[in-house]
Amino acid sequence: MTDEQLISMLVNRARSEGLQLTGEGGLLQQLTKRVLESALEGEITDHLGYDRHDPAGKNSGNSRNGTRSKTVVTDVGPVQVRVPRDVAGTFEPQLVRKRQRRLSGVDEMVLSLSAKGLTHGEISAHLAEVYGANVSKQTISTITDKVMDGMAEWQNRPLDRVYPVLFVDAINVKIRDGHVANRPIYLVMAVTVEGHRDILGIWAGDGGEGAKHWLAVLTELKNRGVDDVLMLVCDGLKGLPQAVETVWPRTIVQTCVIH
Repeated sequence: MTDEQLISMLVNRARSEGLQLTGEGGLLQQLTKRVLESALEGEITDHLGYDRHDPAGKNSGNSRNGTRSKTVVTDVGPVQVRVPRDVAGTFEPQLVRKRQRRLSGVDEMVLSLSAKGLTHGEISAHLAEVYGANVSKQTISTITDKVMDGMAEWQNRPLDRVYPVLFVDAINVKIRDGHVANRPIYLVMAVTVEGHRDILGIWAGDGGEGAKHWLAVLTELKNRGVDDVLMLVCDGLKGLPQAVETVWPRTIVQTCVIH
C-alpha cells in the first residue's frame, strides 16, 4: 500500500465514523500520537538491542518496564503519548525528551508570533484558538527568554584578531517597546581571512545615532578581540568614520558605491 492510499483510507474512515480531521480528538492528533509512540518504541528497541517479546532479551540485564503517560503540545494541539521505560532507568528518549512538554514546532510558532510584535497573552490566545493548545504566558516567556539567553551568548562570543573587511548596514524592523514601531537594526558583517562571511553583532538604534554610539559599538568589537580591520564599508552613517579612526586608526573607511 502506498502512502497516498494509506492516507486516503484513513481520511475516508475518519469521515465515515464522523471523526474530525483537526481539533481535539481529531484524526491529525491521533496520527501524531501513533507516529510519536511508534518512534519511541523504536528508540527503546534500539536502546535495549532487541524487539518486544524477543527471547534474546531474556537475562540481558535490562528490559522494558511499561510506559508512563505524558502530554506534549504539538502543532496540532495537545497529544497524550505513552513513553516506554526500562528497568535500569537508562533509556533517554530523544524525540520526546524527559521533562519536555512541547515539540519544537510550538517553540518556532511562539518565536515567530513574538517577532511580529504580539504580546504573551495574544500568543497564548492565538495558539488556543487555532491549535487548541493551552500554552501559558509563563511558558511563552520561558521560550523567549531561552532564545534571549542564547542571543546574549552569541553577542559576546570571542572574535578573530584581524578582519580584511567589515560591512556596517541597517535594516528597519518592527519592535515592541510599549507600542510597535519601525526601528533601525544595525548589523556588522565581516569577511574573514578565509573568505567566509560572519555577522559579528546586531544592535538596535533609534535613528539618531552618532559618533558616541558607534564608538561604543566598535569598542565592544575591539574588546571581543578585533585588533585590526583593513577596510570598513558603510553608507555614510553619521559619526561612524570618526569612531573608526579612534578605535582602528589605520582602517580605510569606504562608502558603498550605491551611496
